[in-house]
Amino acid sequence: MLEDYDPNPRWYVVHTYAGYENRVAANIEKIVENRNMGHLIFEVKIPTETVVDPAGENGEQSAPKESMLFPSYILVKMIMNYETWHVVRNTRGATGFVGPESKPVALSDEEVKRLGVDTTVVSLSYKVGDLVTITDGFLSGHTAVVREISEDFKTIKVVVPMSNRETPVELSSSSVKKMQEK
Repeated sequence: MLEDYDPNPRWYVVHTYAGYENRVAANIEKIVENRNMGHLIFEVKIPTETVVDPAGENGEQSAPKESMLFPSYILVKMIMNYETWHVVRNTRGATGFVGPESKPVALSDEEVKRLGVDTTVVSLSYKVGDLVTITDGFLSGHTAVVREISEDFKTIKVVVPMSNRETPVELSSSSVKKMQEK
């Protein structure tokens, strides 16, 4: 049954009884810790969103609340094998994996990206004030100075000297590289 699964960690959707999402997630995390399975089951998440009711009592904005995106479902990043399948499937409150005939089907990379469940740590080789070379787009090859880096590290603002003027440009953080110091 599980022989054709990818040996790489993937995200799987697990169905739970209504209201048991937190309990199931905590139980899986505890089992992973107790059985030293951290190399097989990496992460358990309950997809949530922050909701603010703009018209609360007395017409004022209410405090933000965490709301489950998919009630009765949790996400587990794991290497699928018989042992991990058995642990998750037999966790109290879990009813099974999402897939045909309860056969686990991993989320595609696109689905994981859309859900925003897999966070990647971004480290940049440059900081504000550094000289960089633009590597993509119509300004490729130009030198610029980093003026601002977005909080999520996805975009940066640089100043490119052009025609005796400094021209501000917003770029993807991956479209520049730090200039080597001489």
